[in-house]
Amino acid sequence: MALAILRGILGPGVYDRVLAMNMFGTKTVLLISIVALLYGRPDFLDLALAYALINFIGVLAVLQFVQNRDARRANKERRQRKGVSS
Repeated sequence: MALAILRGILGPGVYDRVLAMNMFGTKTVLLISIVALLYGRPDFLDLALAYALINFIGVLAVLQFVQNRDARRANKERRQRKGVSS
């Protein structure tokens, strides 16, 4: 988990950081599941499942945001080039 955090901090790109945080979330779900097994608390598995869903939706939201941001930048650059060449 420490290596995933390190990769998330260092990058080098946005997608590397998102993948690292997704890996950290997956390992957290596994850790919660192991704790549930060791302590005989099956209700912790519900928490692990909820955390996994939040992690998945969060990753999709961040990737959608990055994709839209990149599309807006490309569109803005295209309009600037078109305005300069006119």
